[in-house]
Amino acid sequence: MAKTFELSPGYTISRVIRGGWQLAGGHGAIDRQQAVTDLIATFDAGIFSYDCADIYTGVEEMIGAAQLRLANERGLDVAARMKVHTKLVPDLERLAGISRDYIRGIVDQSLRRLKTERLDLVQFHWWDYSQPRYVDAMGWLNDMRLEGKVRNVGTTNFDTERLGEILAAGVPVVSQQLQYSVLDQRPARSLATLAEKHGLHFLCYGSVAGGFLSERWLGAAEPSAPFENRSLVKYKLIIDDFGGWKLFQSLLAALKAIADRRGVDVATIASAWVLDQPQVAAVIVGARNQAHALANARIMDVALSAQDHAEIGAVIAESPGLEGDVYMLERDRHGRHGSIMHYNLNAGRV
Repeated sequence: MAKTFELSPGYTISRVIRGGWQLAGGHGAIDRQQAVTDLIATFDAGIFSYDCADIYTGVEEMIGAAQLRLANERGLDVAARMKVHTKLVPDLERLAGISRDYIRGIVDQSLRRLKTERLDLVQFHWWDYSQPRYVDAMGWLNDMRLEGKVRNVGTTNFDTERLGEILAAGVPVVSQQLQYSVLDQRPARSLATLAEKHGLHFLCYGSVAGGFLSERWLGAAEPSAPFENRSLVKYKLIIDDFGGWKLFQSLLAALKAIADRRGVDVATIASAWVLDQPQVAAVIVGARNQAHALANARIMDVALSAQDHAEIGAVIAESPGLEGDVYMLERDRHGRHGSIMHYNLNAGRV
C-alpha cells in the first residue's frame, strides 16, 4: 500500500492522518507539553498529516506549537513537511446571518492559532440545509484561497446533492471529510460517484468507531449507558443501525482472524479496509500516546487480500446498512444521532 497520496497537484499527504479530536479534552485531561511531544513522535513515525478544527479547544494551538518546535529544532524544511488540515464550522445560530467577514474571521483565527501564513486545507461544515447560504460561504472561503491564505478547500459531511451544488458553482473542492468504516458505508453510494467524476477524495474519520473496533470488545457483553465519552455514545448508535451487537460480534471475529494472520490488531485491519475503498485518500485516527502513533503507522503497511475483503464483505452483507446519504442521520437534530451533537461550539471563543 502506498504511504502517501497526492490530494491536489503538488500537495501530498500521508495516508494516515493524526486526528486532533482526542486532544480537545473530551477524552480526559490533556498535558499540553506531552501532547506536543507526542505530535512530533507521530511525525517521526511517518504520519506527517494532522487534522484539527476551529471548534477543537486548544488543538490548533498545540499543532502549531509542534510545527514551530520542529522548525526550531530541525529546520524550516523539515517543519514544512507537516501538513495541517483544519475545519471551519460556523455555529448553527449564525447560519441565517452568515457573512464574508464571519468566514474570514474564522480563517484568520486559525492562522493565528497555527502560527502560519497559509492554511494547508480548510474543510467547511454546515449544520442546516434549510439555511441555504452554504454555497456562498464556500465561495468566500475560496476567495481566501485565491488570496493565498488557504492552499486547498474541502468540505465536511456534505451529502451528494449539496456537494454537487458547491462543485457546480465552480469551487475547486479537493476533499471531503466524512465518516467511513466497516460499519458505515454510506459514502460508497452516490457520493463516491460524484467524487470520482470531479476528482475529489475522502478523508475518513470513524474507521475504528471510537475504539469499538478493537479486541477489547470481542466477546464482551453489550454495553449500556453511561459511556465514558461521547464518541462511544455516537458509535454505539452506529453499531445498533449496522445490525446490533450480535452482528457486530461477527464482524469483530472476522477482523480478528485477519489481524491474527497478519500480526496486527483489529483496529489496524478496520482502517486498512477503509483505505482500500474507492475515492479514499486517508483515514483520520486518534492517538493517546506515542505507542498509539507507532501502531497507527502500521496501517500503511497492510495490504489486504481478496480473501480478506471477501471475509469482511460477507459480514457486511448481513447488515441492512445505515439509512440515507452521508450525515443524513446526524443532521436530524431531534433524532437519535443528531440529538447528541453540539451545534454552537465557536460561541464565546476567541
